[in-house]
Amino acid sequence: MNAEQTRKLLSEETLEKEAVLFEYSQAADPIAAGTTPKIPVKQFLPEDCLPEETGLFPLDLSGSLGTDYPATSPSLLANFARVRRGESLTTSPESTSELYYVIEGSGFTDTEWGGIAWKRGDLFVLPGGKASHRAEEDARFYIVNDSPLLAYLGVARRESRFAPLLFRGEAIRAELEKATADPEAARRSRVSVLLANRRFPQTMTVTHCLWAMFGVILPGTRQKPHRHQSVALDFVVEGRPGVFTRVGRELEVDGSIRAAARIDWVTSSAFVTPPGYWHEHGNDSDGPAYVLPIQDAGLHTYLRTLDIRFT
Repeated sequence: MNAEQTRKLLSEETLEKEAVLFEYSQAADPIAAGTTPKIPVKQFLPEDCLPEETGLFPLDLSGSLGTDYPATSPSLLANFARVRRGESLTTSPESTSELYYVIEGSGFTDTEWGGIAWKRGDLFVLPGGKASHRAEEDARFYIVNDSPLLAYLGVARRESRFAPLLFRGEAIRAELEKATADPEAARRSRVSVLLANRRFPQTMTVTHCLWAMFGVILPGTRQKPHRHQSVALDFVVEGRPGVFTRVGRELEVDGSIRAAARIDWVTSSAFVTPPGYWHEHGNDSDGPAYVLPIQDAGLHTYLRTLDIRFT
């Protein structure tokens, strides 16, 4: 009996069951047609999202995004986490990139590479895998990973693309002070520092997927609108009344954002800026405000789809 005789063929009924043909104009732009769900402008306030006890609270928009797995954007999941003093939290997402910002507290994170000591204001990055976070003082984190991207692709993490990375809060603030003091700062779209990894010189990003920036909005200033195709998950490190972000699809002839939604900054809150939306930051208060946007711009830059534009 040869291979042709022993091969089990699928029936045409089975093979054609999920096959569909569309006339081109019906399926050329499923986003505009509404078939692909839009990404909402969404704010997450700390009093609604921070767990009281040790644990994770995912900022889950899967209902809006039409996914059967937790997601804050199509490729990223943001979380708030709390670790009580003397307790531990174990994380093990199916992801290739994890970014942790220490909102408060101090402690250690144990990984397969070794331990990381952290404190308030520090930021560390892991390449996925299991990690145990132990708090010496009550601690809170803002965490972003790329688990939705892997879930969508139906793949698992195979190898680490980089080693753990640590940015001390003091070093970040010192570099930001230099950027603020630069005479050219007033003419720039953002006064900020970008966090990067030497392993990814092409994209100049903190991982192959994640992009992160630490920025300041000085009192009495407005940072002009810009847009990009990566979704921004913004964490408000320090907000105050009178500091805001305005977000909208189109610009007026004077460069302002048409029919903009306004997000008032609240310390330790987070918000989502959809892809392709113009956004600007303003500060009508008498003190500086700080923000940590995290995006999937590493991936977009590598794919040459970021399409960042400035007014």
